[in-house]
Amino acid sequence: MEKIITYENLRSFAYSNDKIIKGEINGIALEFFGLGGMAMYNDYDIEIGEIMAEYGIIYVVPYNNPWAWMNKQAVKYTDEILDVIFDKYKLDENTPIVSSGGSMGGQSALIYTAYAKRTPVACITNCPVCDVVYHFTEREDLPRTLYSALYNFEGTLDEALKSISPIHLVGNKLPRVRYHLFHCDKDTAVNIDKHSREFVKALEENGYDYTFTVVADRDHCSLTHKAREEYKSYIINEILR
Repeated sequence: MEKIITYENLRSFAYSNDKIIKGEINGIALEFFGLGGMAMYNDYDIEIGEIMAEYGIIYVVPYNNPWAWMNKQAVKYTDEILDVIFDKYKLDENTPIVSSGGSMGGQSALIYTAYAKRTPVACITNCPVCDVVYHFTEREDLPRTLYSALYNFEGTLDEALKSISPIHLVGNKLPRVRYHLFHCDKDTAVNIDKHSREFVKALEENGYDYTFTVVADRDHCSLTHKAREEYKSYIINEILR
């Protein structure tokens, strides 16, 4: 099928704060939905979008399938959105991109760094799903979503799950960019020990550049104010560095 996203219809396919940026564009920050996310936003609906605009950062939330798990379609869909923005503003191909998100959005942010047309310079995640093979068994609501996302994969289910599983791409497809992970230690939806701690161990063993912040006494994606500020600062600083 032909590509249909244009700058004129972009708001039907993604949130972007580009219209409220005054001055030079310094980079792009992508934020991916968690599982089931399907909201649509206007220019001033997202507070962090206004904050990023002050730093000349285009903040983009692609409206991927709510069960996408950053499958091939989601990667190409996101690439197409960025193609439109790069073309509209005649951005240099070296313009820095940061990939971010929480939960499935965190997994999506990590996987997008591996398969993106333009490799992000950094990835910032909140309670990310890092081991998709394990996650398939972690909750009873998950198999249907992953099977849906990977239905057209040519290969076994195990191969399909590993293709979108960050921990299984460390040392191989996962690029050597900077990774900043936050995870709440009381997370009951995405177990910190099975996901971020194992992922960080793999990053360490393979010589990646990363930071890991454990947020005490908080449940899934429930960052403290301090952690949210740090999360936001990582996005800004990685683009402006």
